[in-house]
Amino acid sequence: MASDEKTFGGAISDARKAKGWALKDLAGRVRREDDEPISPQYLNDIEHDRRSPSSDRMVQQFADVLGIDRDWLYYLAGRFPEWIRDKKLSEKQVSEVMVAFRRTLDNKGGGS
Repeated sequence: MASDEKTFGGAISDARKAKGWALKDLAGRVRREDDEPISPQYLNDIEHDRRSPSSDRMVQQFADVLGIDRDWLYYLAGRFPEWIRDKKLSEKQVSEVMVAFRRTLDNKGGGS
């Protein structure tokens, strides 16, 4: 992987550090499916790309709590099809693709 290629864990770590939060500060704000907070060790594993978020709900929580674009985090978390991930898109490109995709769905009556 190129050194400038962003990972999910790297994005989470960078955003957490930019807020001046310790691992436990962010871990206490992100909930598992049973509504218990994730552990600092689990977060540490995510930040070092040893583990992935266990659900879309968790990706959304990271995005909301850290102020990161949800589409970008879904992309970094591998929640996009492989043929899209293989293109190594930037955050701006992911945003543009998703805007175009949503516009297409709305025009076809498939949007909400």
